[in-house]
Amino acid sequence: MSPEKPSADTTTPESPALLILEDGTVHEGLAYGALGARLGEAVFSTGMTGYQETLTDPSYARQIVVQTAPHIGNTGVNDDDPESRRIWVAGYVVRDAARRPSNWRAVRSLDEELIAQDIVGIREVDTRAITRALRTGGSMKAGIFSGAEAQRPLAELVAEVRQQPSMKGASLAEEVSTTEPYVIEPGDHGWHAAPVGEIAAIDLGIKTMTPVRMAERGLRVHVLPASTGFEEIRRLAPDGVFLSNGPGDPATAASQVALLREVLDTGIPFFGICFGNQILGRALGFDTYKLPFGHRGINQPVMDHATGTVEITSQNHGFAVDAPVGETVTAPESRFGRVQVSHSSLNDGVVEGLRCLDIPAFSVQYHPEAAAGPHDSAYLFDRFVDMITAGSAPAETTTGGTTTDA
Repeated sequence: MSPEKPSADTTTPESPALLILEDGTVHEGLAYGALGARLGEAVFSTGMTGYQETLTDPSYARQIVVQTAPHIGNTGVNDDDPESRRIWVAGYVVRDAARRPSNWRAVRSLDEELIAQDIVGIREVDTRAITRALRTGGSMKAGIFSGAEAQRPLAELVAEVRQQPSMKGASLAEEVSTTEPYVIEPGDHGWHAAPVGEIAAIDLGIKTMTPVRMAERGLRVHVLPASTGFEEIRRLAPDGVFLSNGPGDPATAASQVALLREVLDTGIPFFGICFGNQILGRALGFDTYKLPFGHRGINQPVMDHATGTVEITSQNHGFAVDAPVGETVTAPESRFGRVQVSHSSLNDGVVEGLRCLDIPAFSVQYHPEAAAGPHDSAYLFDRFVDMITAGSAPAETTTGGTTTDA
């Protein structure tokens, strides 16, 4: 992705900008990126690094991201780190934007990239105060208005913010998904033997590093559009099926839930991440619900209930599965047998993973590909490989060099 450098008069350092929350709070700042008006759900991300990966994560579609780290843009932008084909955030909120990038990999500034991709942002605002408001009141509808848009009557802007659709009930996966299938080959990512399996990966907002992590382990990954049906998967005859992360309300993903139930009925090994975890939960018959302010960042602690291991994880989700923690239960869709909550959040107890005991299927709510973020959870890709090569759910898993019951 190499957009042309914008003309010098696209924006000015002193263009006024407003961030308006649905509770009527107004934060005055300066324009960052393109000028204009953008609406979205205001959420905060606690990552100290990885802003380029955050911006290009499709799970942030229709959201205005508030960065809690105060200094943003220091390392500029390069053409290697994007996690998808474009920036997906609806708007961007930072405290101190770097005046100039300083990194040997940088090819342009973050401000230039935001302008080139028409992303409206705001800088020089108190992101601590905004984050505290979102933690207290929950994620809110919001709008960023800069340049001439910031001069409109305040009452008009507040009304516009409040009238936008809610994230609850939003169906967005098809908007961010690939429109054409493509293949990630193991040989392009350091694997020097025959592939160990073929994966059908449904792109609901997939991040670039996810199929790469699979390819590094010898899996040939067929990335398919969100609208893919079971007959297309059957014709592909994969050794495993994967459902990716993605934006929106899982309650709207009826077609993907129906697809996954067909996959589970056939006994094809399944792995899901984030939105894929929520879809597995709904396929098993559990409900999902919207979190007050969600989990977003690269420092989220999670407990693996099988081993007692604490993993620091990368997360980006505003919805969660409603399933009992600490017990083995029969899935509400009883034909799928027994299921356990495999992982849960140490911050608030939210379900962070599911493991089926009678069918080869598991999922996690967080991002083991960790771009950016810690690599504590990379073993989950090994677990998927083990499941595929064994033809059933593995009895053991290797975590941190120690073999334990999974």
